[in-house]
Amino acid sequence: MSIFDPLKGFGVTFSTMFKKVVTEEYPENFPGTAPRYHGRHQLNRHPDGLEKCVGCELCAWACPADAIFVEGGDNTDEDRYSPGERYGADYQINYLRCIGCGLCIEACPTRSLTMLNDFELADDDRQRLIYTKEQLLAPLLPGMEQPPHPMRLGDNEQDYYVNGPQLARNAEAAK
Repeated sequence: MSIFDPLKGFGVTFSTMFKKVVTEEYPENFPGTAPRYHGRHQLNRHPDGLEKCVGCELCAWACPADAIFVEGGDNTDEDRYSPGERYGADYQINYLRCIGCGLCIEACPTRSLTMLNDFELADDDRQRLIYTKEQLLAPLLPGMEQPPHPMRLGDNEQDYYVNGPQLARNAEAAK
């Protein structure tokens, strides 16, 4: 240790004392996030409104923090929520446990689960930080119908997962 080491430390302090202070006005001026930032989860829908989640529970198995709970249900011809045999009947994400790693996104075989740029997840009530399926589902866009309803983009799962985007464009062009 040199005799000048404390002076070097004071030099850093003095050099920053006279610089202009940068203040983030957070609630008024909302800062942008990086384009690939992982924030709040979202359960996506097909173009006709059916849910993409098939209740396979792979996201729950991939979660290292055990923050996801999925319980699958069976679709019937009268009550169809997704194009497959099953759908996510109960879906919950506990944001008190979620570490935002994105492994659940990578595990999803249907690309049902994605992450948005929303980062304001703080709350003073623990119960409100457990998001349910209704809170996680993407909103219905124009042209979508609230499930349960029959399949509109084809007769089977293959039509939805392989030909779905093209069938949706054709249906939109026919209107």
